[in-house]
Amino acid sequence: MELKVLEKSKARLKLEVLGEDHTLCNALKKELWNDENVKVSGYNIPHSIVGNPILIVEASDAKKALNDAVKRLKKKNSEFLEQFKKALK
Repeated sequence: MELKVLEKSKARLKLEVLGEDHTLCNALKKELWNDENVKVSGYNIPHSIVGNPILIVEASDAKKALNDAVKRLKKKNSEFLEQFKKALK
């Protein structure tokens, strides 16, 4: 995965997420909505076969909001992995 910054300001981030699809972007979009400071969270894939997702975040501090969302997703995934390992014992 590679990120290409298309727009960057304190309140707005627009990133092209190369090599990813709906799976990652949808999880990020949904997790961002759990932050009350987020005003806009969404993504678009301009062309379903050859396009890369464009993720847009607008918040009082967009960079912090995205960073916090990634941390929360990472924690959820770790918790899922632990439960998965326990279930397979």
